[in-house]
Amino acid sequence: MSKVQEFQGGSGLDMQPMGSTNMEGMPGEEGGDENKERGNWTGRFDFILSAIGFAVGLGNVWRFPYLCYSNGGGAFLIPYVIMLAVAGLPLFYFELSFGQFANLGPVTIWRASPILKGTGWAMVSISALVCIYYNIIIAWSLYYLFASFNSAVPWRNCDNEWNDLRCRDLTQNTTNATHNVAGNLKAGFNPNPMPCNATITVNCTKYQTPSEQYFDRVVLGYTSYTGVDRKMTEFIGVPQWHVTLCLLLAWILVYVCLVKGIKSSGKVVYFTATFPYVVLIILLVRGATLEGALDGIIFYLKPDFYRLADSKVWSDAAVQIFYSLGVAFGGLMTMASYNRFHNNCYRDALVVAVINCGTSVFAGFVIFSVVGFMAKKTGLAVADVATQGPGLAFIAYPEGLAAMPVAPLWSILFFIMILTLGLDSQFAMMETVLTALADEWPWLKKTFKREALFKMVVCVILFLLGIPICCPGGMYLFTLLNNYSAYYNLFLVSFAELLGVCYVYGIKKFVRDIKMMLGFYPGPYWIGCWMFVTPVMMGFILIFGLTQYGRSSYADEPFTDWGEALAWLMMISTAMFIPGFAIYESCIRGAKEAMQAAAAEAPEWGPAVQKYWPDSRRYQEKLDRLIADREARENAAGLDNGDGSRIDGVDNSGFN
Repeated sequence: MSKVQEFQGGSGLDMQPMGSTNMEGMPGEEGGDENKERGNWTGRFDFILSAIGFAVGLGNVWRFPYLCYSNGGGAFLIPYVIMLAVAGLPLFYFELSFGQFANLGPVTIWRASPILKGTGWAMVSISALVCIYYNIIIAWSLYYLFASFNSAVPWRNCDNEWNDLRCRDLTQNTTNATHNVAGNLKAGFNPNPMPCNATITVNCTKYQTPSEQYFDRVVLGYTSYTGVDRKMTEFIGVPQWHVTLCLLLAWILVYVCLVKGIKSSGKVVYFTATFPYVVLIILLVRGATLEGALDGIIFYLKPDFYRLADSKVWSDAAVQIFYSLGVAFGGLMTMASYNRFHNNCYRDALVVAVINCGTSVFAGFVIFSVVGFMAKKTGLAVADVATQGPGLAFIAYPEGLAAMPVAPLWSILFFIMILTLGLDSQFAMMETVLTALADEWPWLKKTFKREALFKMVVCVILFLLGIPICCPGGMYLFTLLNNYSAYYNLFLVSFAELLGVCYVYGIKKFVRDIKMMLGFYPGPYWIGCWMFVTPVMMGFILIFGLTQYGRSSYADEPFTDWGEALAWLMMISTAMFIPGFAIYESCIRGAKEAMQAAAAEAPEWGPAVQKYWPDSRRYQEKLDRLIADREARENAAGLDNGDGSRIDGVDNSGFN
């Protein structure tokens, strides 16, 4: 008999099937905040849209389409869906359930098992690191958005002061007489006009598109106007003032939207979470009318089932699902912690996960319709035009937009979409950091003025930490943060949280908590994934990633030894919170059985709203003990507060 079967049969639990969503008779769904101390989402859609905004981010637009075409086209959807089922969705449901049950952020929630508190701090530190560089992307989007409000986009051709002889606009079907090279080139004498390729590597020119030179030279300052690239071994330079100001504006936007917590951000997401879909539909309709669009879409989806035999394809699918859904960042726990106790988070997990994955596939059509158009205009293969990451959002796609009629309009729409996609994810990660700190030190939010000042200080600190990325050499720092701040450490965090809840806190307790909250037990499928399948999958991804590890680079320049050391320091330092706090929590107890004492749940662990404790015999008994202990202490001290039923550490509102 398997452990899952033994658990079902031996516990006497009447398990609902995987698809059960019986929520009849669940109280507390209407009215004001049931958790008076922390507050709740104003409406059900506040949470749904916030979760969609967090999960549906830039990776859905600039990473998934590239992975799909490079890993077998339509065949990639097979491992993608399988990894969603066995890794992504179980973790998504797990984190929503855990956060909603306790109404606590990712650090304080480990009252369930204090020895695992470092898992929460690891989540918070990862989210903070990502917030630093993620707002840089928002700053770039703002700069491009402002630059698009013109009669023509500034990266439309090679006739600008920042362009040099390497600039080549292939959208112009001409042959330059001076250079005898197809395309519109910067005027001037070039002694080596032939373009470099796989066979010609000397006495040739490595041409760049106008949008590439605009991004490298104007926006980043990585390349000087004379064509000299800044090396990683050189001083990173002084901050680019235009990017720094856009970064400041980005942090002001984040602060204004979060200053009132979920009451303000929950309303902003009604725009930021839905507007990207409006733009995606508009861009798809426009892209579908372009010449060559069908070639791009066929290239995107044409299946190559032989690729399924490659283990890297399965690893890429798992990693994409993991990042796309946003598990192990702490954001899901944080957002779910503001739900009402009886909210159907099981339904929400399914809805958000399906929308997220569907958006990834849909975005591929939008991207590759324009990529196909670019390939047709330039005479290049689709594979030579397609790219991922910032190169897609700020080089390849803007190049395609510049070739369209009324280019500024499409550019404005596209960068508003990038801006809103980035802001949604930034809101959730920042809320994770702020909620974790406020839950641990409640005095930070005792008054609105104090809370507003606290949030301002955090935003200012992260803004200052982001300024070095605004320097000409800052792209190296950006690449380090992008590649390493949330990679192997995320897998370790997810592994720790699953094993911690299933085997330290106890899977029996966890599923009974879910039954108490939702009205039904999670089915054997979910329990099997939480206990065995998903941890094994996390281990596979981690080990495979380590075996495939290679030194990162930017612009074909490998990172130096100190760069690699900094990358590993980021990953190791965040992961070290897990064993570090396990040792600390054990030591402060000072008992012989310190490890056991640190693993046991805290006395105040349970639903945040105390009126729900009597719904479970276990929590009713714990409540009786807490009240009896408090009364005994007060009697011994000769005190009487007149309300022995109030317990520290939980919201006592509504308790009878």
